[in-house]
Amino acid sequence: MNDTDSEKALRIELAKLRQEHRDLDMAIGVMADTGRCDALQLQRLKKKKLYLKDRIATLEDQLFPDIIA
Repeated sequence: MNDTDSEKALRIELAKLRQEHRDLDMAIGVMADTGRCDALQLQRLKKKKLYLKDRIATLEDQLFPDIIA
């Protein structure tokens, strides 16, 4: 796999993770607003959302490294 292919794969994975993060954010918001969930379930979703945020940040760092001039 060359650099272009690996960058494309990273971008695809990044897009999927961003979508999953948005979906979780919406689900958490709805659950919190309606009060139709238990605290443990809500905590698990928030933990997964935080994991996704960290993974997104890692991929963004790989794709867009900081260049200090």
